[in-house]
Amino acid sequence: MKKFLDEINYPSDLRKLSKDKLKQVSKELREELIEVVAETGGHLGAGLGVVELTIALHYVFNTPKDKLVWDVGHQCYPHKIITGRKSKIRTLRQGGGISGFTKREESEYDPFGAAHSSTSISSTLGMAVAKKLSNDKNNVIAVIGDGAMSAGMAYEAMNNAGALKAKLIVVLNDNDMSIARPVGAMSKYLPKLLSGKIYFSLRETIKMITSAFSKRFSQKAGKAEDLLRSIVTGGTLFSELGFYYIGPIDGHDVENLVKILENVKNSNHQGPILIHTVTQKGKGYKPAEESGDKYHGVSKFNVVTGEQKKTKTNKLAYTKVFAETLIKHAENDTKIVGITGAMPSGTGLNLFEKKFPERMFDVGIAEQHAVTFAAGLTTEGFKPFAAIYSTFLQRAYDQVVHDVAIQSLPVRFAIDRAGLVGADGPTHAGSFDITYLSTLPNFVVMAASDEAELVRMINTSVNINDRPSAFRYPRGNGLGIELPDIDEVLKIGKGKIIKLGKKAAIINFGARLEECKKASDILSKKGINITIIDARFAKPLDEKLIIEVSTNHEAVITIEEGSIGGFGSHVMQLLSDRGIFDKGLKFRSMILPDIFLNQDSPEKMYKKAGLDAQAIANKIEGTLNSNIVLAKNKVF
Repeated sequence: MKKFLDEINYPSDLRKLSKDKLKQVSKELREELIEVVAETGGHLGAGLGVVELTIALHYVFNTPKDKLVWDVGHQCYPHKIITGRKSKIRTLRQGGGISGFTKREESEYDPFGAAHSSTSISSTLGMAVAKKLSNDKNNVIAVIGDGAMSAGMAYEAMNNAGALKAKLIVVLNDNDMSIARPVGAMSKYLPKLLSGKIYFSLRETIKMITSAFSKRFSQKAGKAEDLLRSIVTGGTLFSELGFYYIGPIDGHDVENLVKILENVKNSNHQGPILIHTVTQKGKGYKPAEESGDKYHGVSKFNVVTGEQKKTKTNKLAYTKVFAETLIKHAENDTKIVGITGAMPSGTGLNLFEKKFPERMFDVGIAEQHAVTFAAGLTTEGFKPFAAIYSTFLQRAYDQVVHDVAIQSLPVRFAIDRAGLVGADGPTHAGSFDITYLSTLPNFVVMAASDEAELVRMINTSVNINDRPSAFRYPRGNGLGIELPDIDEVLKIGKGKIIKLGKKAAIINFGARLEECKKASDILSKKGINITIIDARFAKPLDEKLIIEVSTNHEAVITIEEGSIGGFGSHVMQLLSDRGIFDKGLKFRSMILPDIFLNQDSPEKMYKKAGLDAQAIANKIEGTLNSNIVLAKNKVF
């Protein structure tokens, strides 16, 4: 049987259909989405919840001339299917395929790239102001929700938009979910608006929803509408911020959505408008509807049963090792608390919460607040562990510097997803934390080479009470090795000799240690035996060990899963200050390349980055064979 979706490649094709066909298109698009994500894995629940909204927006507005920005972008798969990428949709999140988020270079229908939360209103406000300055009459629409309204940046943008009286449409996709259950006062505020459904039905009754913006309405009628709003709802936060508020409305009634969006589009209202839609995350797929996280992110799965196809392994995930170790410490120390920014399951703190519900704080998508909140806890003698992905901690860098480092407050940062993360691509890669933390005075910066080292680093951080500390660890499973007890700690700033060799030494920082060992095996077959050091600390450095190794070897290579300016740069600075290069040392630093690497499997990404075993072996051999050395700060 022929489907409407077969003929829809672009929104212009969608607009050729009559409105009564849109419900069937929604059904077909939802089925296609389920089949696609079952093959590729990815974000499912959020996309299922916005199928009707996606169709209505593209049906009413003249995209791409009208600009449509999806906050975070993980709900954009339906959008991609009907904006010229249907034939490529099964390459989603794969090497050489399309991104799992919106991406400017991928399509003109993606006017703003996103993968971090709460940027849509700010970016669309910029577009709206630019259009006003350019006398461009096209519309600008932001779709925000799925927890993104818990971030302060959204309100900063709304405050500015209201003051500017910008021509901006914001669609609030209220699905009562983020990645996990929503938190904070806003999560309680929106349901209160839902309880005011009489307001919307009354407006429908007197047809104000279809004519509130009409020229035919007199100024008195407008004032009556405002009075009605105040009487029935008690006013709204959004109205106070300068937005004309419409809703709540059913986000799955596609024909009604079209009517309302058409009225908004054709209105002469001067100023920003907020349309409050209520949707269900995971809508239309029973396993998602019944799942606790509404199938926010899934691996490949069986469409019929919903069973996800996960690789079976006895190896513990680093995230679980962190959570279980922290729980053991918290059983002995009542001052230990956990903090996360809307990522309880992603960071493992959902396990901590089950054991210590009163000592776990999910602050919402608010990393800046999370860091300063943790700093405040330390001033009263508590030991907060702020578990935040490397890529998300970037959002709170000023707070890390100003509120934590300058005051030397002992916040413990558990930095998950360090290094390259695979299918989520450059927006989620933990590429910069070594650099942006190691440059700060008063910090202890550690990186785990395996899950046993992670335990030792957690143990160590518990007892660091005079300054902040951070330990980073990768996504995925460990090596399957035995874990130490929680009383086994590291001496601050001391590395570990893994293997002794001769001419060359490699100093590893982080989870490339196993690749270093493989590189050693490759080189040993050529008669080259190398020394391997696990640095453990980027700050403070093990100066004694590094200088000793650099003095006793012809070549030294550092390796890390981070950008320029990190561990290798600090080692180079140390060796330069101590005059080691004057003695003819050959030094090389292996880091992530100065590019943003697109999504692929982590193994392929590290190969592209030149940080796999063969690349390490080649670097060592090439350095030994090179006549180029550093001396007196010159290269010759």
